Amino acid sequence: MRTPKPLVVSGALVAGLVLGACGTRTAGPGEEGGDKAGRCGAGAMASPGPEGTALDGVRIVGMVERAGEGAAPPGGSASPSSGTRTDVSVTADSLPGESEGTGPCALVYTVSNPKAEPFTYTITFALVDDQGRAMSSVEETVAAVGAGRTVRRTLDGVGGGPHASRQARITEVKRVPADEAPAPEGSCPASGLRIHADDGDAAMGLRVVGLHLENCGSRPYSLEGYPALELLDAELEPVEGVRIVPGGRGVAEVSGFDAPPRPVTLEPGESARAGLMWRNTTQAGEAVTVPYVRVRARSGAAPVVIAPHLDLGTTGRLGVGAWREDDAP
Repeated sequence: MRTPKPLVVSGALVAGLVLGACGTRTAGPGEEGGDKAGRCGAGAMASPGPEGTALDGVRIVGMVERAGEGAAPPGGSASPSSGTRTDVSVTADSLPGESEGTGPCALVYTVSNPKAEPFTYTITFALVDDQGRAMSSVEETVAAVGAGRTVRRTLDGVGGGPHASRQARITEVKRVPADEAPAPEGSCPASGLRIHADDGDAAMGLRVVGLHLENCGSRPYSLEGYPALELLDAELEPVEGVRIVPGGRGVAEVSGFDAPPRPVTLEPGESARAGLMWRNTTQAGEAVTVPYVRVRARSGAAPVVIAPHLDLGTTGRLGVGAWREDDAP
């Protein structure tokens, strides 16, 4: 059995782009300008603490009063991640710039892609108040970071203002090839199919994650059977030694999960669902975690890489349900 390798990301010496909005945006070339200096600082690099401030190519670098759009000075580099920490935190007080006051401030972070192809990054930030209480979590998607490029983004609501969080923690970084990333809501890829996974459910060691397929194209789409799956490790290499079984065979008996395949035809705008099911039992042997799954609606269809984080333990088994229309019982 092959155990997924830890993700280790090296820094890249590149020119960055300042992108002054939260959420998803594809990096664009040739933007000029700069951050507006102010009481929050001007986006200067923050010195890493003893534990560092970078995780898997994502680094918190400073604080700005308002993040404008423009190009970062060339020659900047992002600190590499050790690949062993589960999170990285930073306090607004330790960042460049004054964090007191009532005006809006934004956290500046960079994303470095040392790979030879564009990648899309999904970063989860935890926002914490002065007393260390978790206020909320924010998920940011940075789309299509070019090969060997570093981009800069801002996260609002950190530092400044009586109700703003004063600490930010990077708790998770996911990255997938840009041409296999799930399409953002409201967009439609060239295949005409949108595939994504939901947050799933867990109870007493049993895990279930739903797969959702939407026909966003202009023609009917027919399929019958199960999603075609490929299990991937942290470096997006195939994971061996895990059996993918139809239904819940050998995993658990869950109502509807063992329903046999039947033909499904999706008209434009219609959707279907399937599911993944596993247990995280750990007994003799080495536990296996699968961070990524390459999903195709059917064999030969365009692939989409999702990140459901399958903690399979030592079971060596993953159940998959057949596609069925969303309005099916």
